[in-house]
Amino acid sequence: MLEALPPAASGTTRVTLLTEGTYPHSHGGVSVWCDQLVRGLPDFRFDVTAVTGTGREPLAWDLPAHVSPPVGVPMWGPAPAGAAPRGRRLRMLTAAYERFLGALLDPAAEADFAPALYELAEHAQRGELAPALRADPAVRVLAKVWNRPGLAVHASRPTIHDALTATDLLEHALRPLAARPPTDGVAHAVSGGLGVLPGLVGSRLHGVPLLLTEHGVYLRERYLGYRTGPYRWPVKALLLGFFRLLAEETYRTAALITPGNQYNRLWEEQGGADPQLIRTVYNGVDPAAFPPAGPEPDAPVLSWAGRIDPIKDLETLIRAFAQVRRELPAATLRLFGGTPRGGEAYRERCEALAAELGQGEYVTFEGRVDDIRDAYAAGSVVMLSSISEGFPFTLIEAMSCGRATVSTDVGGVREAVGDSGLVVPPREPEAMARAVLELLRDPARRAAMGEAARGRVIEQFTLRQTVDTFRGIYLRLAEGEPARRELADSAQESAGEAVG
Repeated sequence: MLEALPPAASGTTRVTLLTEGTYPHSHGGVSVWCDQLVRGLPDFRFDVTAVTGTGREPLAWDLPAHVSPPVGVPMWGPAPAGAAPRGRRLRMLTAAYERFLGALLDPAAEADFAPALYELAEHAQRGELAPALRADPAVRVLAKVWNRPGLAVHASRPTIHDALTATDLLEHALRPLAARPPTDGVAHAVSGGLGVLPGLVGSRLHGVPLLLTEHGVYLRERYLGYRTGPYRWPVKALLLGFFRLLAEETYRTAALITPGNQYNRLWEEQGGADPQLIRTVYNGVDPAAFPPAGPEPDAPVLSWAGRIDPIKDLETLIRAFAQVRRELPAATLRLFGGTPRGGEAYRERCEALAAELGQGEYVTFEGRVDDIRDAYAAGSVVMLSSISEGFPFTLIEAMSCGRATVSTDVGGVREAVGDSGLVVPPREPEAMARAVLELLRDPARRAAMGEAARGRVIEQFTLRQTVDTFRGIYLRLAEGEPARRELADSAQESAGEAVG
């Protein structure tokens, strides 16, 4: 077992943030949310267990004094230290792994998932799991499970190459099981998925309450990603089975679930979460930090801010812009945001599309901007073109700056915008172009929408409301079971108000 964290100072509540690919090693909406949360609660002690890519990522945020240096869990860095067990322990690990695989592939065996996962976690904590999964016997176990009669995946004729690929992906996916689990306070997972694994272990071994905040729908994004992924169906079926059952186990284990919007709540209930343990907590911004942006640019400009990523569907935005320019040749499209490592090919694809459509000189990739408010001020209309979102920060920030918006109808976007912006179906450039043209041709309507958008943020989506809500949640969860029941009651009341 890895060494436990030292206890928090007397009277100080410890919160362990569990992140994946976000805070404190990257920028983006979830990272902004984490930074705002920890800075808004200086009287709490925060630890961070961060699932990262290679482990060489520099910190992207200055950490306040009450945030401990983060513990990184690199997914694709050097192989973890340790050695595969021998003898009886190896047989126990192999049997648990076989049950684990069976649960991922056989609907009749899904009840084995959680017990097998926690048994694998015990081996991971000893440094035994990763080395065992890198050895040939692990591949043979998967081939054996795949060949069970009656399994649907068997019809896809899994190959040894499929088994090698899937085993390698699972070995990396399960690495967070070896991370030091939280032993006291509250474990707060800021998304579903692999980052939750140390929290599940902490809940199992030490009774640490697990709080889950989903900004987007992790499982849905895995479905979207694997649909176009480079793997054959047997590999996809195995990994998607893992992500689905992991989501369900997370929902069952969580002491409270705080989605950022009602759309996420539907996915969580469908995944088996107790509706009485779900409480919607909207993201918030400080309206004083995002004041009205001032005059629009002289010529029509579409502004977009975010990370360059397929989930943001910039291709639809570029196609829509090309249609806009047919009617308003003076229009330009400015894209603000960095390209994460590994996303270079997608950016090149978007640049090539703009050139192919004859818009290369009118579409500019501006990179990260020092002050995000400049990105919103740069546009006559601020765009959001994503195919998956939670409750997007860029949208409410732009709204606070008093800019009219055109957004895709995904996740909590419609909840955020209300009547203060235009919402269009995702992946439909024609509908997006029509909405943009409506606003660009009507300055009075744009101004009225921008004013209404800022008023909506001030009324419903302030940072102070968000931080105060989580202060109360942390304190009550740390108090123990009676407080959890109180939170369940308040969550039920909150759900009733939202439905009403």
